[in-house]
Amino acid sequence: MTRNVARLAAAMLLTMIVLPFNGHAEVQTVGLSELFPNERQARTTLVINKVLERLHYRNFRLDNQFARETVSNYFEDLDPNKSFFLERDVDRFTRGADRLDDDLSKGKLDTAFDIFRVYRMRVDSRIEYALSLLQEPFNFDLPETYQFDREDADWSKNDAEVKEIWRKRVKYDYLTLKLADKTDQEIREQLRKRYEGITRRIHQFTADDVFQTFVNAYTRTLEPHTSYMSPSTSENFDISMRLKLEGIGAVLSAENEYTVIQRTIPGGPARQSGQIHGGDKIIGVGQGLDGTMDDVVGWRLQDVVDKIRGPKGSVVRLLVMPKAEGSGGRTREVRLVRNEIQLADQAAKSYIIDESTNDTSASAPVRIGIIELPAFYRDFRAESQGNRNFTSTTRDVRKAIKELKAQSIDGLVIDLRGNGGGSLTEATSLTGLFIDKGPVVQVKDALGKVEVEVDPEPGVIYTGPLAVLVDRNSASASEIFAGAIQDYGRGIIIGEPTFGKGTVQTLIDLDRYVPGKDADLGRLRLTMAEFYRVSGGSTQLRGIEPDIRFEFGLDIEDHGERSLENALPWNRIHPARHAQYETHGISLLRERSAQRIAQDDGFRMLTARGRLLSEMNEQDVVSLRESERRVESDRRERILKQQRDNFLRARGIEPVDEDADHVDEDALEAQQDVIDRIQAEEAARILADAITGMKRVDQPRSAMRN
Repeated sequence: MTRNVARLAAAMLLTMIVLPFNGHAEVQTVGLSELFPNERQARTTLVINKVLERLHYRNFRLDNQFARETVSNYFEDLDPNKSFFLERDVDRFTRGADRLDDDLSKGKLDTAFDIFRVYRMRVDSRIEYALSLLQEPFNFDLPETYQFDREDADWSKNDAEVKEIWRKRVKYDYLTLKLADKTDQEIREQLRKRYEGITRRIHQFTADDVFQTFVNAYTRTLEPHTSYMSPSTSENFDISMRLKLEGIGAVLSAENEYTVIQRTIPGGPARQSGQIHGGDKIIGVGQGLDGTMDDVVGWRLQDVVDKIRGPKGSVVRLLVMPKAEGSGGRTREVRLVRNEIQLADQAAKSYIIDESTNDTSASAPVRIGIIELPAFYRDFRAESQGNRNFTSTTRDVRKAIKELKAQSIDGLVIDLRGNGGGSLTEATSLTGLFIDKGPVVQVKDALGKVEVEVDPEPGVIYTGPLAVLVDRNSASASEIFAGAIQDYGRGIIIGEPTFGKGTVQTLIDLDRYVPGKDADLGRLRLTMAEFYRVSGGSTQLRGIEPDIRFEFGLDIEDHGERSLENALPWNRIHPARHAQYETHGISLLRERSAQRIAQDDGFRMLTARGRLLSEMNEQDVVSLRESERRVESDRRERILKQQRDNFLRARGIEPVDEDADHVDEDALEAQQDVIDRIQAEEAARILADAITGMKRVDQPRSAMRN
């Protein structure tokens, strides 16, 4: 299940500040006679082949095996839940894949368009049957189950098998809405619109849409971060870079027929609401305080993005199925006020935790400064215009450190949880605040050439005890910074193993590879280099393994780069010469932290949630018996609510009822802030233990690792 989610997330990732490349409800139906390849697409294919062969970081060879895998990926991208195609459709085109490599080497795309035309006819047939089922009664007392995730299932052998899948699918969809307290009439009308919408959107696919879908299956066969943007996609991308667009501040992906929240952006309305979380599914979008809630299950991702985006200050309502509810669980309506996401919203923020320690001789609590760093940002436009005071991560952190030092902190934690990366320049210069000089990261290109990014400014801004807090969503530039701090022995790395994004992409305009003007071939996002730590190991795939690891019952292999098919492997090159700080004490710190965590209500809550999510990640079948579904939904809600309420009340906070008619959003946001600081507080305790331990053995304050 998670492999499919991760693959589609990598292929279709969009943010709420990016325009859709195509698709509004008003787009005219495209006739089957228009869905054939043209000469421009053939030229584009030849150029893409050439670029992949010459510039991609991984050696590219277009052969029979690669062609077969491309066809398989294309089928999966069109029909990820295996509910439209028949086994004979797949077999027929797979048998012909042995000649596809020859066809593609000549720019011939007939197979890709043949498959799509069959797909469109299959969609028409399946949806016609689904609509007919809406005329029938349903019995929810029968001991039936529905396999909602069919990624690993076989293709249906005949029409009878695929009809049975759709019979259960419609029953499942109906029961899900019934559990949300919809009436029979409301349910049947909503599902009718949903299924008709699937057909309508498939009929709106243009030849360029088909071509882009196929090429992305083609490039994904090589590596998951290489992708193609058609001319219309490229045009809208350029517009999004010029305009100030408003939305909810969330990164979305497509999972089967659902739009899924991948992560929320710091400073955005979604994050600030405290009601939107990674893994939640958006199943409805409404405009204003009382506009019609449109069912968006089965919509193209770009259409959902277009529906959610809107003017700053306007209201959008989302009908969300929380990840913790599982597939087909209860839904929640969330009201958000659209806003523009500014650099300032993602800027570093700091606070202080006064932490007691195990040292009975200590006269006062140890003061730990916390700097939350949601992204590695740099205002390149202001910099290029000669503004010497341009916004920068390093500048903001430098300022925060000075302010914290003025308040007599004993140690410092850099919180990189949820930091998906950003500017390499900032990751390098930020590292330089904590080391005197030396290399920070190595970058190896497709030709094997290695360049070393070094600390740009000699000297150290902060010499005291340091820890870096990371989680599974800390990626790219975050991993560069954390890896350098760990390699130098400059601080303790605490938290979960990181995302494992160690590759470098660049955007290539394909027109530059053809003679003449106005070729209009689109762009290729190409993986062309890889990051390596100064110790020689890559950040790719494995990420950064913390010195002190937090466990929440989740399988780390189901997340990040590790879950992507065809991801580049971990690798090693020669280490770069670098200083090494004196190290000691991690084993004892790890032991003391484990003892505290075992008794901590906050970690019990996070672990209960993690185990429940892990349980749901492994589930691909759900009951179609109403009584069983209600019992299971109540069980999950009870576990999560009980653990959360116990934790909050232990902190003297009365929990907010998120399902109440009127939710105090300020109180909800404050409640979420307390939950978000659970791990930061334990990181502060670990660092406090390290500080008192160093004082006892009279060692330098910066020496903290084995």
